[in-house]
Amino acid sequence: MSRLPVLLSALALIAVPAVAPGVALAQANTLSIEIDRASRVQLPGAAASVIVGNPQIADVSVVDANTLFITGKGYGVTEVIAVDAIGRTLFQREVVVTGGSTGSVRVWRGGQATEMACAASCAPSVRAAGDTGAVGSPSAPTVTTP
Repeated sequence: MSRLPVLLSALALIAVPAVAPGVALAQANTLSIEIDRASRVQLPGAAASVIVGNPQIADVSVVDANTLFITGKGYGVTEVIAVDAIGRTLFQREVVVTGGSTGSVRVWRGGQATEMACAASCAPSVRAAGDTGAVGSPSAPTVTTP
């Protein structure tokens, strides 16, 4: 009977390492990028194809066969996959595009929207005000003026 607690303790020690890598892997499979910013991805091999789930959310620039730059275009979540010439997955990651730390506001005036990029002061953004990314995704705060 004294062996049962020892056996349970041993099983608990074996189970903990099996769970921890899965948690780290889930966190490592998400890439967070601010809108209008880019992130460099170095691939472990030469990519033959790169697939973007929703190009309105993220865009990929291929610098060379082993280097990608992923740019946040619109708010939301998409997936980017790179495969080699025989179809093996080199990179597969969920990409979350967020508003980031820089502020922006959308001003509606007479039915016309203007998106403003705000830091110390606000100025019209180069992005079109109607370009909010994915349907149902968060967007800049809205101010309506007469």
